[in-house]
Amino acid sequence: MTEPRSPPTSSSALCGGDAALRTVAGVSRRPSLWIDREDGRDPDAGPFSSARWRRQAREAEERRRVPSEPEPPGEPTPGGRRWLVPALAIALAVVAVALSALALFDGGRDEADLLATDGGRLAPTQVGRVYEAAAPGVVSVQAGPASGTGFVVNRDGTLITNAHVVAGAETAQVSFGDSGRMVDAEVLGTDVSSDIAALRVDPGSVDRLRPLTLANSDRVRVGDAVVAVGNPFGLDRTATAGIVSAVGREIRAPDGFQIDHVIQTDAPINPGNSGGPLLDARGRVIGVNTQIATGGTSGGNVGIGFAVPSNTVRQVLPALVRGERIERPFLGVTSSPHPLGGAAVQGVTPGGPAASAGVRAGDVIVGVDGRPVRDPDDLSEIVSGLEPGDEVDVEVRRGGEERTFKAELGERPGGP
Repeated sequence: MTEPRSPPTSSSALCGGDAALRTVAGVSRRPSLWIDREDGRDPDAGPFSSARWRRQAREAEERRRVPSEPEPPGEPTPGGRRWLVPALAIALAVVAVALSALALFDGGRDEADLLATDGGRLAPTQVGRVYEAAAPGVVSVQAGPASGTGFVVNRDGTLITNAHVVAGAETAQVSFGDSGRMVDAEVLGTDVSSDIAALRVDPGSVDRLRPLTLANSDRVRVGDAVVAVGNPFGLDRTATAGIVSAVGREIRAPDGFQIDHVIQTDAPINPGNSGGPLLDARGRVIGVNTQIATGGTSGGNVGIGFAVPSNTVRQVLPALVRGERIERPFLGVTSSPHPLGGAAVQGVTPGGPAASAGVRAGDVIVGVDGRPVRDPDDLSEIVSGLEPGDEVDVEVRRGGEERTFKAELGERPGGP
């Protein structure tokens, strides 16, 4: 880019900036474009005549006296535009540096704050970072013949695993890291209905406890990247990756009742992963790996695994740590969807609340406690939000007629 030139102010400027006389090897001579009156030439003729110069000077003076039109507002001058490009480049560089720093130091925590690749999946190096952040808090659990996985949730030595892993045992053994050294753990409490158990080890019996953070599982969305860490088939702290395949699933707990709001994932989960963490891209626990769907006789993973949501763990953990029994309401019916809406009663528990109230198989429950029941999911959600001992109105359709029965909810059986 060339700088604008200043208008010529003297004859020397027209000669490329030379003086009127040049001296070459000590000899003075006139420039070739110099006009000399003494040579007999017409001083007012030719492109470099003094008359032409005077006329051009007058015209330039007249132009200076005429005010120039103001430039449109907001239009930068040519000279003002020159700084825009470098200024924009500097601004973009500052923004890029700030974003990079934010990605590296967001939250100021040990957890990896990562971005997922297309389809919600994590790149191999990102899976490694999640693993490095979470693996120190993952343990193997052995309770009698049963084995599985667990993870630390508190520096006081509190661990989480599945209820079916400890299977009602009072003690278990856990192993931290790759040393294989087993440490005794006390089973503080189990909740068979959510398949969650709380254990505790003596903090002094291990070098370091690395608690994992429980995320808000209500914010989990289909397609989110996840990493599962566990001990499938006894292979310590194995990492697998995938995505959240679905949310809001329902699975059957060990006591035969329903676990709601379950997370489905295609991250490979196999026997031995039970009780291990399902992690998001920041290394936080969004669920506890619990069950898999199998095909054929292999008993291995077919891409459908389930995890109890972390919010359920957060709800039951305080009571389990205190060793308290978690009481859940119980109506005592099994049901299925009805074509006309409602929950069709398939069976009633003998002596249970529904049977004692007069509800029987073949009835269609259309309302409980004044709230409509459109399907079995509604029935389960309504009853779960009540307490044992609550008296409710159960509205049913029977033989084309609607009837109402009063039932006192009992306590769900099958706990420890």
